[in-house]
Amino acid sequence: MQWIKQKLSSWIGKEAEDQACRFLQQKGLTLVTQNYRCRTGEIDLVMRDGEEWVFIEVKYRKSNKYGHASEFLDRHKRRKLESAVLHFLQQHDLNPAHIAHRIDLVAIQGQEIQWISHI
Repeated sequence: MQWIKQKLSSWIGKEAEDQACRFLQQKGLTLVTQNYRCRTGEIDLVMRDGEEWVFIEVKYRKSNKYGHASEFLDRHKRRKLESAVLHFLQQHDLNPAHIAHRIDLVAIQGQEIQWISHI
């Protein structure tokens, strides 16, 4: 039964990321890549907002029974995300001191989507 739960969880996560991507594209952002992985972490969505690079973490919760989805980006996960962002920038020869970039959070709670920019 555990493998079913793992498969279902990854499918739900992928659906939430796709939903967040569509939502952000409707807001004018352009998708660069999805699920960027490196040794130090993962970035759910890498997008562009005009000239600004946007690195997005997506959090999904079916209900708020155990807290709001936005509360699940803890300090440890944020550090890993920031490290992955720096890795991405380095791999693409982008100097973080010279390019505009930010980290955003998309929290999906049931059917509600909350976009928090510049976290």
